Amino acid sequence: MIVTLVVLCEVGFWVLLAAGLALRYLARMPRTGAAVLLMEPLLELVLLVVTVIDLRNGAQADWKHGLAAVYIGFTVAYGHYTIRWADGQFAYRFAGGPKPPGAGYGRARAVHEWKLWLRTVVMGAVAAGLLQAAVWYVGDGDTASLRSWQATAARIVGIHGLIALTYTIWPKQPKKGEREPDAAREASGADAGERPRTLTKP
Repeated sequence: MIVTLVVLCEVGFWVLLAAGLALRYLARMPRTGAAVLLMEPLLELVLLVVTVIDLRNGAQADWKHGLAAVYIGFTVAYGHYTIRWADGQFAYRFAGGPKPPGAGYGRARAVHEWKLWLRTVVMGAVAAGLLQAAVWYVGDGDTASLRSWQATAARIVGIHGLIALTYTIWPKQPKKGEREPDAAREASGADAGERPRTLTKP
């Protein structure tokens, strides 16, 4: 049931995201769209409550509970970031908004990658905290799987850190004939004139 709920939460996240943005930009109902988007955290809350109830009812702590903890950590760290990214893309394609800038090149790209890594650190910290709480809750029971997921979360943080480091050691350069995002935007005049309000811009 826990695995099924994780899948349903992931599907529900994208369904609510699409519905909220469609209401916000296509149906011209910004308040209703925002209300739908604010329902996103409820999915993780439901998953957390169900996981706790499952353990309380005597279920053996195993990989499914660890997966739930990592998933909650991921959505805490990347959920709002994903919503802002999707909002910018949706506004650009359907509401005449400015084209969202890319991740950039050189130092700008390295900074972007390290910021993403910090989100992964948050993911790992949240997941490890939830897993440790589960370990304490189980007490003398078998907690090997939960501790294994803690190690998995730490490995994810470490691997992502190495990936971010590569962008610092070997800065990404634009392809031949390709310009920096800011320069391209200035040349197109995309910053001129009134722009629609989005979740990504005040």
